[in-house]
Amino acid sequence: MNGKMKMLWFCVWMTGRAVAQPLEPLQFQEKTHDFGEVEEEEGIITYDFVFTNMSPRPVKIVSVNASCGCTTPDWTKDPVAVGKTGFVRVNFDPAGRPGYFNKSLTLVTDSHQTPVTLQIKGNVVRGKAVSEKEFPAINGQLRLRHSSFNLGKVYVNKANAVAEFEVVNKGPNALHISEVNHPGYLKTEIPRVISAGEKGLIKIWMDANARKQWGFVSESIHLATDDPLLPEKYFSVYATIEEFFPVLTPEQAAKAPALKLSLLSFDLGRIKQGNTVLRQVVLKNTGKAELAIREVQPNCPCVSAAVASTTLKPGQETMLTIGFDTQGRSASQQKAVTIYSNDPKMPVQRVTLTAFVED
Repeated sequence: MNGKMKMLWFCVWMTGRAVAQPLEPLQFQEKTHDFGEVEEEEGIITYDFVFTNMSPRPVKIVSVNASCGCTTPDWTKDPVAVGKTGFVRVNFDPAGRPGYFNKSLTLVTDSHQTPVTLQIKGNVVRGKAVSEKEFPAINGQLRLRHSSFNLGKVYVNKANAVAEFEVVNKGPNALHISEVNHPGYLKTEIPRVISAGEKGLIKIWMDANARKQWGFVSESIHLATDDPLLPEKYFSVYATIEEFFPVLTPEQAAKAPALKLSLLSFDLGRIKQGNTVLRQVVLKNTGKAELAIREVQPNCPCVSAAVASTTLKPGQETMLTIGFDTQGRSASQQKAVTIYSNDPKMPVQRVTLTAFVED
């Protein structure tokens, strides 16, 4: 066989190989994607596998099946025209899956070709990074969502849920808590060691009945630690103590106590600074059972509140005397006194007062 014949034979053979091995109908930019390190706390991660239809006709993706329930696929639902692009989207949930992962997606089209396999991989890590926006409050090595702990409403006659607060040790070394101090009506579960870069969970609950006060209360928790930045840590704990009342039947409501106030707000007008102004509000039991005034609580040390009687039989009245001390106050003022009672319909009522203090 001479040289020309050999060259002709080679060209025919190569043409035959090209015909026998056409390009894949869907050309993907990549079939394997490595997410690298994935923060478990950051939640679901997403990636789009983009492809181009290289076949001579439109191609429709019939199905995409994932190898794991932690991986949820989505894809271009309409047929993809010749030369146009589409996508296969993968959503991976790292929750509860620390360590290396390698998951696959099997894609079937209407082109009657062999199914396409796509892969994602990576490594799920825990507690590597903490968002400063998520934990903006700083206390030495610790970061918190808030600088204090708010328990919300707690009830004197009902078991109260445990409030949970996450903290993060942003220091280079483990933080050891050697001592925890707080009032006896508070109960806590506080980790004694929080490793560097790790989260800890502080649990707090209050025995509101033992606290023996209605309304807003403020407590303190002290931690003795080996934090080199701030070893002695103090945190405020807030709560609003109330009485829990279940929904009453119409018959029960008709027999219950009911608190009615002669007014809910008053304007003291313009007052010279240094003066104390008194006002009175009539409290009346318009219900059918004895009314108990649990607490009258001003929202400012500049306001005093005293009730003449804390128990009222049906139809009885008493006087609430409110005083406003303007010492150290100036310009517009708005204060309030909150009244807590055993009125099941309105156990918490409020009287507001406004004034303008002149220098």
